[in-house]
Amino acid sequence: MTQTLPSAAVLGARAFAALQGLNRFSDEPGKLTRLYLSPAHRQAAEWTKGAMEVAGLTAFIDAAGSVQGRREGPVPGGPSVVIGSHIDTVKDGGRFDGNLGVVAGILTAQALRDAGIVLPFALEVVAFGDEENVRFPTHLSTSLALTGEYDPAWLDARDSEGARLAEALVEFGGNPAGIPALARKPGSVKAYLEVHIEQGPVLEVENEAVGIVTAINAQSRARIQVTGEAGHAGTVPMSLRKDALTAGAEMALALEEIAAGHDQAVGTVGVFSPNPGATNVVPGAVEFTIDFRCPSNATLASMNAAIHERFAAIAERRGVGLAITPYATAAAVPMNPGLQDALAAGVTRAGGNLSVRRLPSGAGHDAMAMATLCPAAMLFVRNEKGISHSPLENMTEADAGIAIRVLIETILELAKKGA
Repeated sequence: MTQTLPSAAVLGARAFAALQGLNRFSDEPGKLTRLYLSPAHRQAAEWTKGAMEVAGLTAFIDAAGSVQGRREGPVPGGPSVVIGSHIDTVKDGGRFDGNLGVVAGILTAQALRDAGIVLPFALEVVAFGDEENVRFPTHLSTSLALTGEYDPAWLDARDSEGARLAEALVEFGGNPAGIPALARKPGSVKAYLEVHIEQGPVLEVENEAVGIVTAINAQSRARIQVTGEAGHAGTVPMSLRKDALTAGAEMALALEEIAAGHDQAVGTVGVFSPNPGATNVVPGAVEFTIDFRCPSNATLASMNAAIHERFAAIAERRGVGLAITPYATAAAVPMNPGLQDALAAGVTRAGGNLSVRRLPSGAGHDAMAMATLCPAAMLFVRNEKGISHSPLENMTEADAGIAIRVLIETILELAKKGA
């Protein structure tokens, strides 16, 4: 006999109880630090595997360290819908980043099983292990293992203590030689869905519990070197100075103005280091970083051109040297329109006078990798003040329950349409 699906309130309570269990596992007492392939990651992976099995999934920890769980559909080995996120964290991170999405997937599978709902496709939940890319110089390595784009060079990467990734993976219980076999065949995954805290303040400001991600922003980073002329702070007249710091400060303000002039763009100077850095010396040089992001590749290119033009003009006017060295660029990843619409239907069916709010993601996620394998979409959940990657990261039990109920309704929408 088919049972009733749990309410959002019940799902939220279950989610917070599960998160309390999962977040016991940390590499640092009193903090939540769970780096890829660490002892805490292994413990969290085993806990997650057990939780998946309780939810009716057949689960295992794969060769790269992800936890995979599957409930078969009508055709054994047939195409699946995958719900995923990650269980690694930054150092001294928050309780919900990544972890919420994994728990949401497990509770969705459990609720559908308990209600006796038969899906026309297999349902999978995946807990990736290397989304934060904190320990090793990798990039979404465990999700890229599923897409067949794992870079073998990552196995020779070393962490800050000199540990080699391949050796750490073996110690964890993984298998470097088994990673290529993790690649999914084209057509084997019908859709990928990810629930994640917003990591920004938009939903809270607009009083929305959830939002549908339209795209994961394009982003570019560069190091800026400004070379001026050091001098005595008391003897060099203002008109004769070649102050590298004030030139760099003007460039930072120019970046702010450029970002503000482009729709949904952001620009950040995160590091700013003057030299020599003495109270009584006009700075002769300054180095700083720039990070700029937006939902459109064309807009990113326009911003990049404007940055080069404005920075060069400032340097010429102030008589200082300028070097711009890009070191990271990522193209925008649009989320699948059909899956966005399925999430919108899920929001509507979840009730509670929810609005269908759409917004871009300024941060990267495993969905970026999975979008190269199959249609992908994300649901953001409101978090307090938009704070993330911090022990101050917070959200409500009610919002967690709403997000999971939306996820369940979205799976049912895909089932109705045959995905």
